[in-house]
Amino acid sequence: QVQLVESGGGLVQAGGSLRLSCAASGRSFSPDAMGWFRQAPGKEREFVARITWIGGSTYYADSVKGRFAISRANAENTVSLQMNSLKPEDTAVYYCAYGRLKVPRRYEYIYWGQGTQVTVSS
Repeated sequence: QVQLVESGGGLVQAGGSLRLSCAASGRSFSPDAMGWFRQAPGKEREFVARITWIGGSTYYADSVKGRFAISRANAENTVSLQMNSLKPEDTAVYYCAYGRLKVPRRYEYIYWGQGTQVTVSS
């Protein structure tokens, strides 16, 4: 019942910035957290960041700490990922996902967007 649509991907130079957005729709929208994941060619999908929906608590993968920032606008049912100091290794398809709490601080992501391509040139 939840649909997620990412936008904002594109081609940027190393060191540049990009802001991704994820718009959610559906009859109800009440995630425990929203997350961003990415998948590079030939690699497994990896966790990037998440934010709890009520408290706004954030958590980041070590690879993006200090460079990326996740945020949400609850009233608009959107979540964003501000990506700064981009590196070629950040090149991937980025997905947003809707998560429900399973164990403390950990979530099961049950709805996924189609993804948006981010390419960082060197």
